[in-house]
Amino acid sequence: MKTPIPDYLGQILDSVRDRDGGEVADYIPDLATAEPERLAAAVCTVSGNVYSAGDDGDEFTMQSVSKPFVYALALQELGRDAVFDAVGMEPSGEAFHELSLEEGTHRPMNPMINAGAITVNQLINGEDSSVEDRVEVIRGFFSELAARELKVNEWVTDSELEHADRNLSIAHMLRSHGIIRDNAHEAVLSYTRQCAIEVTVRDLAVMTATLANGGVQPVTGRRILNQDVCRLTLSVMSSAGMYDAAGRWMATVGIPAKSGVSGGLIGTLPGQLGIATFSPRLNPQGNSVRGVHIFERLSEEMGLHLMAADPSGTHAVRSIQSDGEDTVINLQGPVNFTAAENILDEISGREFPGERLILDVSRVSGFHRMGRKMVKEGLRRLREDGFEVAIYDPEGVVADLEFSDGTHAESVEER
Repeated sequence: MKTPIPDYLGQILDSVRDRDGGEVADYIPDLATAEPERLAAAVCTVSGNVYSAGDDGDEFTMQSVSKPFVYALALQELGRDAVFDAVGMEPSGEAFHELSLEEGTHRPMNPMINAGAITVNQLINGEDSSVEDRVEVIRGFFSELAARELKVNEWVTDSELEHADRNLSIAHMLRSHGIIRDNAHEAVLSYTRQCAIEVTVRDLAVMTATLANGGVQPVTGRRILNQDVCRLTLSVMSSAGMYDAAGRWMATVGIPAKSGVSGGLIGTLPGQLGIATFSPRLNPQGNSVRGVHIFERLSEEMGLHLMAADPSGTHAVRSIQSDGEDTVINLQGPVNFTAAENILDEISGREFPGERLILDVSRVSGFHRMGRKMVKEGLRRLREDGFEVAIYDPEGVVADLEFSDGTHAESVEER
């Protein structure tokens, strides 16, 4: 059985293709020539399953999407106190490139705005590090998160440096207050090369899922970050990751997120999954127009709002038992998107000995509408593969037994 999740992602992409509002980041020459119609999305679960759709193999530079990962690296290298001494944690309520610092301390307000990100960049590999060594540490760390070797796009770096007056002003301001010690040009060069590291949406989904997984890279199984580092990073993303739109974002979408002016957008749900989208057209806040709409749909349709009261089930398959020609798949707990993905993953690669599959939902406490849709589609595809399929549902928790093709699932009275 082929899992329907990439098809769902493809449907969501199709639903936003006609949204042509916003503009590419024309203040950076290389990004000004970006193809505005490119569109992609990817999801990686904490169990290491990656699903994607659209232009998922296209590479683009991370830009500000790099900020939470470098913040996590600084916390891992130096510890919380040292990083807090250099940069705060409060949302600024201002645009990402504002020339503003905290009153009294002169620290940047948070690590997600440019002033904070330049400061955090300068912490990596020690204050005496060369630009080359610092960027190599960051590139190597990102490659470990993505489980493949990533590279810096030097062409984009040069393009951005030609128009880096604003960031140079920020760096001079930080240096004048003793927040950074490197000269302004080298600080901006180091930060710009960090932002010019190239990724795909699949890379970003895996990297973000590492934060969701408490620092364990879900594909390789290697622990890269401490759990408290991930918790702090996600906390800052939730309050400041979407700049001056962060409050509205958390209220409506409810997914800790970070955007970048190349069109990337990442989000993560602790203990569940990482999400990434790519679409170059930006709104006035510098966030991807289509990416925002995709996240809004994912949050609403898949029940991914962090503050939702719905419980999540990550071990939804209680057991699979075969008896003669029948195989019974026993489910348990609440079935939302995460639980449904777990169910589909359990059954999609398995060979069943008999001819009939019975889905026992007697221990399921409830279905989220997307969970129900995904599980039913899985059954329908198993039927297409040649199995007889049926549902044992004595409490009527599935409610609607109609498949996507208009046919209905068989219901059995006993198993």
